[in-house]
Amino acid sequence: MGRRSAKIAGRKGAQDAKKAKVWGTLAKKIVQAAKAGGADPAGNAKLAEIIKACKAVEVPKDIIDRNLKKATEKNQSDFQEVTYEAYGAGGTGFIAECLTDNVNRSATDVRTAIVKAGGKMADSGSVLFNFQRCGVVLVTGSSEEEVMNAAMEAGADDVVPAEGEEGTVEGYKVLTSQEEFASVRDFILELGLKVDHDSSGLMFAPLTSLEVDDAAFEINEAILDRLLAVDDVDAVHTNCAGLQH
Repeated sequence: MGRRSAKIAGRKGAQDAKKAKVWGTLAKKIVQAAKAGGADPAGNAKLAEIIKACKAVEVPKDIIDRNLKKATEKNQSDFQEVTYEAYGAGGTGFIAECLTDNVNRSATDVRTAIVKAGGKMADSGSVLFNFQRCGVVLVTGSSEEEVMNAAMEAGADDVVPAEGEEGTVEGYKVLTSQEEFASVRDFILELGLKVDHDSSGLMFAPLTSLEVDDAAFEINEAILDRLLAVDDVDAVHTNCAGLQH
């Protein structure tokens, strides 16, 4: 396999892993919402919104149905949302979001992943203050002007470039408040713009990004990879410049 083919294969593998992580997260959210408000989306608005999100990222119907059924089983544990904070290399910070049915397991797995990669667990709140909770809608295939106009019409807060490998711009992130995320996303879709649903959602956006040297970047990249490999981890956020997933 040539260098170009290997690079393409590596990118495809990363995209497949990302899709699998998104599907897994939505599956858990189906169970959580159905247990809380019933398995009929007609009478459960939160569940209906999650199923809508599933269809947007092409989650197979059998996965949706299987998790709706799982929610009705007596031995199915409740899922809890848990956030873990960590220090990376070069003064950077990490936030790992989990939706888990076993908090002790997730805490152990997250700690192991971070320490083995060269990071350190942080006390609650010691990293979080460097981030803001917001909605992110990633728009691809449109010019900056088109996205800016759509964002202004939708009532979004800001638009920033989404950088890919080697600093190339692969799209634009439309930033919103948590409350306005769904309405802004739907408005942009109605305008006919393409939204990358796998990379859109509620996230912790860094207030500032930190540039680090190559050695620190490699450690931070290892932390990110190990955290994403943990089943209970649904999303990872960092303020290390150039490190995205």
